[in-house]
Amino acid sequence: MTEAKRKLAVVAVGGNSLIKDSSRQGLPDQYAAAVESMVHVAGMIEAGWDVVLTHGGGPQVGWILRRSELAQHELHPVSLDYVLADLQGAAGYMFQRALHNEFLKRGIQRPIATVITQTLVDRNDPAFQHPSKPIGSFMDEAAAREHEQRDGWSVMEDAGRGWRRVIASPIPQRIVEAEAIRRFIDTGVVVICTGGGGIPVVEDESGALQGVEVVLDKDYGAMILASSIQADLFLISTAVEKVALNYNKPGQQWLDSLSLAEAKRYLAEGHFAKGSMEPKIRACIYFLEHGGKQALITNPENLENALLGRTGTRLIP
Repeated sequence: MTEAKRKLAVVAVGGNSLIKDSSRQGLPDQYAAAVESMVHVAGMIEAGWDVVLTHGGGPQVGWILRRSELAQHELHPVSLDYVLADLQGAAGYMFQRALHNEFLKRGIQRPIATVITQTLVDRNDPAFQHPSKPIGSFMDEAAAREHEQRDGWSVMEDAGRGWRRVIASPIPQRIVEAEAIRRFIDTGVVVICTGGGGIPVVEDESGALQGVEVVLDKDYGAMILASSIQADLFLISTAVEKVALNYNKPGQQWLDSLSLAEAKRYLAEGHFAKGSMEPKIRACIYFLEHGGKQALITNPENLENALLGRTGTRLIP
């Protein structure tokens, strides 16, 4: 691509961007995993794309909360909005450093910046009345009930593994920093933002923002961003090379492409696992329904090949 024809991609880097497996979860391991992903992102940029990076962070959020719990006897607790801010800063630092070093090897001269990003949710979203997302540590029922009484937590038994706190997961509505991100892009900055779906905030009657203790779907947050900055491509980087029907079942069928109508039909038929591929497909559908041109799902090592049409699953209107 020539400079005049650069296209804009929002790349949503999934959970495997920082955690390869349960035996490699320390910060040096997370950074090494980030380096692997950023090699392929740098390849996209070298090929002529403008890139905005978003990322997940479920494990890291759990660990930050656990550290807060263990330190309660000595330090103040950390609310979820601040936990998300911590995640965005730390992961942004990893991606910035990894990209800087890869740019150095390739002779790419592009500035990189992490934007601490707030995501607006509707304070009247029905999800607030029905907390459903387990977070944080497992505990016995007695400890869970104590938190329920003392801290106002909603708690539930989680699949026979113990009791956990559950919180609401409202639908993201707007990226507060979208205009700032757009201005960064226009001046050539590679932006890292909207980590963990964004820091959840609500708006009062005057427009003032207040943080809330909810979790957001990272793919929905990335999709709202992609839509609001009019990205040419919404790319979800995840653990599999392509989307499949009957995944890990008899009759598994890999998909090279999906029309909007096909994606909706397969979703309704229950082909995509909840909490895994389902939210990714829903995010792609929303992006296409709101003016998006194309979405792409693949794994980090195949980003460049997928962009050339050699692999991945491409979703089109």
